[in-house]
Amino acid sequence: MNMRLFFTLVGASLLLAAFAHYFTQNEMFQFATSSLAIIFLAAWLGKSTESVAHYAGDRIGGFLNATFGNAAELIIAFFLVKEGLFDMVKASITGAIIGNMLLVLGLSVFLGGLKYKEQTFNSRLAGHNASLMTLSIVALFIPAVFMRELPPLKIETLSIVIAVLLIIAYILWLVFSMVTHRDFLSDIEPHGSEAVWSKGVSILMLAVSTVFVAIVSEWLVHGVQHVSQSLGWSELFVGAFVIAIIGNAAEHSAAMLLALKGRIGAAVEIAIGSSLQIALFVAPSLILVSLLIGKPMDIVFTPFELAAIGVATFITISITKDGATNWFEGVLLLTVYIILGTAFFFA
Repeated sequence: MNMRLFFTLVGASLLLAAFAHYFTQNEMFQFATSSLAIIFLAAWLGKSTESVAHYAGDRIGGFLNATFGNAAELIIAFFLVKEGLFDMVKASITGAIIGNMLLVLGLSVFLGGLKYKEQTFNSRLAGHNASLMTLSIVALFIPAVFMRELPPLKIETLSIVIAVLLIIAYILWLVFSMVTHRDFLSDIEPHGSEAVWSKGVSILMLAVSTVFVAIVSEWLVHGVQHVSQSLGWSELFVGAFVIAIIGNAAEHSAAMLLALKGRIGAAVEIAIGSSLQIALFVAPSLILVSLLIGKPMDIVFTPFELAAIGVATFITISITKDGATNWFEGVLLLTVYIILGTAFFFA
């Protein structure tokens, strides 16, 4: 898309969202315009991240794509915690995890598979990703099992211990994958694209787009509860699918474009790397942040959420363990995502 047209759309969506937030009382209109603005801002964030990644290299670039791609989800979740909407926070975390593994990865594998008969990536990295995804399942499953046996104070303490351990494990994974075993886990892939902006402009664009995402995310949260009640949608469905799809817009665009360029390894790293970052860093961080703002949130997820994360992890490990993908495997991932979305809608 032409850059002038792109920024015209970004600016128009942002002005429309600001008008709705400050000059109207229609919460449905406010939510719709804020959602539209978040999607365009996430695309801007994605372009900025991809441009910065061009200068930073593959490993750091993939990490930056995952981190700033998750900025929208993290900021939205923070404001939900601030409002005390813990059920919706956990649903949005669930939606972000399964959305990245099933929707983002599924679309990337499917579209890339239509262009290339088979795409390959580092199978060793796939194995480590599988182990980390299993760790996240264990960490979320244990508090749910002990919930009925422990009093609230001990559940809160258990949540803090698990949150700290997951953050430590994630930091050590970054050291392992980017420092001590960087070459062991790297992919050799074609780089057929140039950076959109210079290095300095790319960093500036990344900072500015993140600030705007933070502002519009707060507007979005103000109307989300009213919208869920007006439409008769559960907080579980709104958090797990509506908010998650909006927040995943950056990953959608970045991962699919990379897959279409034959860089499925980078696309897999963005999709699965984002899920791992949500499970091992973002969710635990929100637990600790909730303590700081005086509204402690536990790490106990519902059986629906645990089942969804478990199913998504199982099918993703099954498809990526051999380090090769094709378009039909993308169909399988998308099918599971639609099944879960339908189940959450009726739950």
